[in-house]
Amino acid sequence: MSTETNRGFLGTLLSLFDIRNVIGSLLAVYGIILLLMGLFGDPEVDKTGGPNANLWAGVVLLVIGAVFIAWGLLRPVVPDAPGSSKVNEDK
Repeated sequence: MSTETNRGFLGTLLSLFDIRNVIGSLLAVYGIILLLMGLFGDPEVDKTGGPNANLWAGVVLLVIGAVFIAWGLLRPVVPDAPGSSKVNEDK
């Protein structure tokens, strides 16, 4: 059976809580907050020596979060159906 087959509602629910999706979502939320602070907050360029640190950190976190979410969507973990455990036997 290929990994492309439909594993039902449980498989979909478990793939939503894949650690890559959780980490990617968290990074994206922090990236949005930093991006907004960089755009609308005080840039405080005196403390950073020139660049707007919040803006650039927000952009980087958004990119990394998008990579994690894309990784989770393009290569999903497909759990086995309950009760269908396969035992590898070498003969």
